[in-house]
Amino acid sequence: MAEYVEVNKKRVISIAVIAVLVIILIAFGSRMFITIQAGHGGVIFRTFSGGVDQEKVFSEGFHLIAPWNKMIVYETRQQEIAETMNVLSSNGLEIACDVSAWYEPNKSDMPMLHSNIGTDYLRRVVIPSLRSSARSVIGRYTPEQIYSTKRDAIQEEIFEETKKILDDKYVQLNRVLIRSVTLPTAIKDAIERKLKQEQESLEYEFRLQKATKEAERQRIEAEGKARANDIINASLTNNILREKGIEATVKLSESNNSKVVVIGNSKDGLPLILGDSK
Repeated sequence: MAEYVEVNKKRVISIAVIAVLVIILIAFGSRMFITIQAGHGGVIFRTFSGGVDQEKVFSEGFHLIAPWNKMIVYETRQQEIAETMNVLSSNGLEIACDVSAWYEPNKSDMPMLHSNIGTDYLRRVVIPSLRSSARSVIGRYTPEQIYSTKRDAIQEEIFEETKKILDDKYVQLNRVLIRSVTLPTAIKDAIERKLKQEQESLEYEFRLQKATKEAERQRIEAEGKARANDIINASLTNNILREKGIEATVKLSESNNSKVVVIGNSKDGLPLILGDSK
């Protein structure tokens, strides 16, 4: 009887242990079994051993952690933020500018990012840095430069200034794009008129240069022809002309086509073809 009671006691203890384990798994399973999805990484907060683990970044896949610790997951893929802001040009004109940035957390520095800034780093550092840099850079340029000639340079300067700030905040900036610039209608129309006039002026200058070059070409060609004629005239003496006339007469006489050849006067002796015999 005592042996039976002992067996039942062990069975009850085993069932109780299993029940406790099941309860623990149900209650804390979501905290213990962590799956980090593709394009994400994790940092762990150790409740009883120093807070955020600064040495380890957890990669994609399945992880088992103690239930009293916490895994914080960050998206490590490139993300985009678009901001529309009103900025002032160098002459104080208000301009609406649509700027976007491509960014991602620096994966190796995610523990520091979480300790110093947190998961809301977009609102805390990325957006303020982008806005501050855009206002600073655009404020150095005129509306015309912003609207037309200097957009690429402005875009690059905003990128460099924003990146310099975010590098110290454990965030990697990949690109800054100026998607649109909106000026007051009157200013925009004035700039477009000016650009059109400049384009017409450049076109007129091109045509003028083309006409000048063509005139120069014709002058050189005419001078060349004139020099050639002078050389020919200088070489055509009476004796040469007479010799050429005799050669032509001989060739005509040797032709199979019958014709009448009249020798010119004794002064030059050049042949004159009057017609054939038919």
